[in-house]
Amino acid sequence: MNVKPLGDKLLVKRAEAQTQTQSGIYLPESAKDKPKEGKIIEVGNGRLNQETGERIPFTVKKGDYILFTSYAGTEIKIDNVDYLIMTEDDILGIIE
Repeated sequence: MNVKPLGDKLLVKRAEAQTQTQSGIYLPESAKDKPKEGKIIEVGNGRLNQETGERIPFTVKKGDYILFTSYAGTEIKIDNVDYLIMTEDDILGIIE
């Protein structure tokens, strides 16, 4: 199934949760935090400028790795894969 976000929405695949700490300790499922980073899979058309009626382009693009807020977006499942649909305002930065 293909999903194309509308307007100022982005489709993001969250990064995998860490299973081991840097010192080598394995984490149980209950101790794992959901990562606050991911990859942009698809972008919408952009936000609509109310004065001119034109679309404002995104600062980010498809394929960018991003850092986002803890409660960003809406979680959805497509073909048994978890994704987030969020706005560009939820993004804190681009990971280079």
